Amino acid sequence: MLFTCGKARPYVRCVGESWPVTTERSYFEATALKRQHGLSPKHVPEVYHFDRELSVIGMRYIEPPHIILRKGLIVGVEYPLLAEHMAEFMANTMFYTSLLYLTTTEHKSAVAEFCANVEMCRLTEQLVFSDPYKISQLNRWTTPYLDSDVEAVQNDKILKLEVAELKSKFCENAQALIHGDLHTSAVMVTCESTQVIDPEFAFYGPMGFDVGAFLGNLFLAYFSQDGHADERNDRKTYKAWIIDTIVDTWNFFNKKFTNLWDIHKEGPGEAYLHEVYNDLELRELVKQKYMYDSFHDSLGFAAANMIWRIVGFSHVEDYESIIDLVKRADCERRALDFAKTLMKKRRTFNKITDVVSAAQ
Repeated sequence: MLFTCGKARPYVRCVGESWPVTTERSYFEATALKRQHGLSPKHVPEVYHFDRELSVIGMRYIEPPHIILRKGLIVGVEYPLLAEHMAEFMANTMFYTSLLYLTTTEHKSAVAEFCANVEMCRLTEQLVFSDPYKISQLNRWTTPYLDSDVEAVQNDKILKLEVAELKSKFCENAQALIHGDLHTSAVMVTCESTQVIDPEFAFYGPMGFDVGAFLGNLFLAYFSQDGHADERNDRKTYKAWIIDTIVDTWNFFNKKFTNLWDIHKEGPGEAYLHEVYNDLELRELVKQKYMYDSFHDSLGFAAANMIWRIVGFSHVEDYESIIDLVKRADCERRALDFAKTLMKKRRTFNKITDVVSAAQ
């Protein structure tokens, strides 16, 4: 048995000691890993030991040739099982921690426990939903090429109305246990295996935030590809694979999640009691509305995750590794324009294929 140990630092890793943060987040990371491993053991490493006092987690070593997914996307590796694996992880971990499966007593108890991870939630509230839309010392972008684009974001009243609604959902809608930071650097992959790691931002929140974070990061990867193209590889085939993966991820998630709902329709979940919703037609209408709302939430959160990664504090290697600043800014601008449209017009999209058509 191979294992690795991780110790929480008392500061934000990508900033340093100038931005302190509680090491208690390691408790929520360990707790989330344990629960998510129990619900999706194929895609979450097992925790063998946790020392709360020392903030140390001992867990399964994710062995080579696993690499960080983002790095694979940058160099153009196709992962044929990625969409199905991520959909399975999200469906299992979120269905079984929602009121579709839990009683209200069980759900409220779990929500209360993770409410204490407030410091990490507040980081997201600030960095994702607030700072990109105002002047902030933490914001950075590819200047001077994106200066006017940043100004446009900060002066867009409709965009601010939409992000305010998304922030409210993030803060108030305790749907299920979510990873809270499900980007492509929180996933390790091979062509046969997918492992989700680093849930230190975990809490009970809107399911669409996790789905959207993952889809949004795939869209970021898609728009970055022209910056990595060269005379040997124009990346067009790889861009098509990313688009297919986005479509498959949502469709697999929708199918797997609703299948779990069907299996447990007479279970203990108190959101839609079987005695009330035992009519087949009514049950289908309920499922359709629930997933339709989740779809639009996911699109909005995907857009928010894209915007802050371009004009906010924490950028992504997909773009930072493009040395030519003009080429980088061009890729970022296309991603930013798409994200703005996606956030403002998300309710007009009925299918994921409509969304990817708008990106192409």
